[in-house]
Order: sequence, then structure tokens, then C-alpha cells
Amino acid sequence: MKVGFHSPLPPAATGVADYSAALLGELRQRAEVVCNTDEACDIDLYHLGNNPLHGAIYERALRKPGVVVLHDALLHHFFLGRLDEPAYVEEFVFNYGEWYRGLAHELWRGRSRSGMDGAYFEWPMIARVCRESLAVIVHNPGAGATVLRHAPRATVVEIPHLWTPAEVPDRTDVVSLRAALRVSENELMAGVFGHLRETKRLGAVLRAHARLRARGEPVRLLIAGEFVSPELERNYAAELAQPGVVRTGYLPEREFWLHAAAVDLCLNLRYPSAGESSGIAVRLMGAGCATMLTAGEETARFPPEACLLCDPGLCEEEQMLSYWLWALRDREGPRRMGSAAAAYIRREHDAARVASLYLDALRAAHRAGRC
Repeated sequence: MKVGFHSPLPPAATGVADYSAALLGELRQRAEVVCNTDEACDIDLYHLGNNPLHGAIYERALRKPGVVVLHDALLHHFFLGRLDEPAYVEEFVFNYGEWYRGLAHELWRGRSRSGMDGAYFEWPMIARVCRESLAVIVHNPGAGATVLRHAPRATVVEIPHLWTPAEVPDRTDVVSLRAALRVSENELMAGVFGHLRETKRLGAVLRAHARLRARGEPVRLLIAGEFVSPELERNYAAELAQPGVVRTGYLPEREFWLHAAAVDLCLNLRYPSAGESSGIAVRLMGAGCATMLTAGEETARFPPEACLLCDPGLCEEEQMLSYWLWALRDREGPRRMGSAAAAYIRREHDAARVASLYLDALRAAHRAGRC
């Protein structure tokens, strides 16, 4: 079986590119795979994300149906970024019916707030590609349920988000970094990593940190990553300048893992959700980092001993505070959680296992397409 593999690849500035590069290497050890070409293949695998980088791949997936990987169970922002108003409205109507034409016009006019407004996440606009494809691969049960709401006859295959091991930093380098950041032994440092966008709940994180500092608790907060827009960064300027906050920009691979090893608790909250499984969360947990995530179907597969789950909504900040205090009072607790997380991720998300599951799905779709 010859597989056509279609995806952005490094150095494209998207997590899908890094994921696809790792998956491609594993697949090529097990099957004949050609990448981003028009060669005739037995089956094609299309990686789709919620941004314009995937435009040509989306169009090809409609012209020559194969197996689609939805890295986000949401294409609303993808369409906002590539269609004009008439085309956007027609696509919305295709997904949800003529009754919602007026809503489509309203959403188009308010698109400047689409990064955070829950309305844009409640209408994923994935019906067309899911109905046309031979199968749809998702990474969590929440995404699978979203696909079936839009395409009840779709063949949905859930495959865990791929994990590959990272180089473990030397302990002396970690100690040196904490000293350079002036983090004392009794202080607990939490960290936020990755692209800083509206859904990362940074406002709630900064407020919780400020409340703990005001109570005299020995906490520090590392925020590592670039903001998705200068406007968003300006919105948080005052909070980022508060005592105890350490800022870095984008961190190269080695520096990323050095800083991840230097924190005691990783915060990777996401709300509203795009139905995605966080690649950064999987990498951090696989490296043995105690990690706080937003509770929901997207994180339902993680066992309770492997992570902290924070409910979105009114209780979010209070839960965050309670978890932070737990980590302060029981310094071995985060280490035990990190060990449980690493064991789970390395077993369920191992790259070789994931590649085998992909090939099973591709073979099944190939057989179905021939029937």
C-alpha cells in the first residue's frame, strides 16, 4: 500500500508540522510513503488544522477523498481567514442550514473577537470534509463526538496524540537556571509554555498567581512563549510586570526542555476548546512534568493520578489556587504525578504504537474505498 502524506512540515510555524514530521519518520519505517506530491497513491492522508496553512490540503482532500486527520475539531477560523463574506456565509449554511444564515452574517461582522468568543467554537464548520472523507482520525473522544454531530455516517478513528522522547537536561544545568532566575529552594515555580493565545487562560493564571503572592506564598510564574498578536500582549502588560513573573520569548528546543525541567508545575489550560489534544501537554507529561489541564472530553483519557484537571467557568481560578497550594504543601506530590504521567504517555502515546494505529486506519479505509 502506497500512502500519500499531505501536511505542513518544519519550518512551518505550527505544531502540526512538528507532529507530522515525527509521524512521517515512523510511517516510512513501516510503509511506502510519499509526502506533499501529486503522485498516484493507494490512499491519501490529509492533516488539517484551524489555520490558513492547510488551505491547499483541504481543497485536495475534497477533490480526492482519503483519510483526514483533524488536529482541531474546528475549522471556523480557517474559513474566516480564507473566505470572503458571501462564501463564508454559504459554507456556514451548508453546515447548519438556511435557518442560520442571519447568524452567519452576525458572526462574520464580529470576527475580530473570534479568538475568544465561545460562539466561534460552538460552530466548528467541519461537515463538508468529514462527510466526503473515507475516514476521520481524531485524538480524543471530544473531537470524535463533534465529528459525528456534523457527519453521523463518518468513520471516526481515535488515535492518541503522538509522543516522542526529548533530551533530558542535566540536573546541574537545571539548578543553575533556577539560580539564574533567582528562584530559591523553598519557592514553587509554575510555568506556561507555548504560543500565548486567548484560549490559554493567561488572565486567570496571572490573577491566581497574584493572589498567592499577596498572601505571602512563595510562588513564581514562568511564562515562556510568544503572544499571537501584539494587541494581546499589550492587554496583559500590567499583569506581566507584577512581582514574581518571569518572562521569556520563544525557546529553542534545548532551552525549552531546560526551562520545563526547572518548573515544579506546568499550566496548560485551554478554553474555549477547539477539540484539540495539546501537543505541548503530551510532551510535558511524557517528560515527567506535573501538568494542570482544563477538564473536558479532550482530556478525559488521562488517568486522574497523571494530571490536575481544572473545570472551566466560575470555579476555574479557585481550583487553580487549590492545586497550587497542594503543590506547595506536598512537594513530593507533583513528582509522583509527573512519574505517573510519564508512564501513561510513554505507554499509550508512543510514536511506534501511534504509527501502527495510523496504518491500521489507512488499510481499513483503503479496503472500504475499494468496495
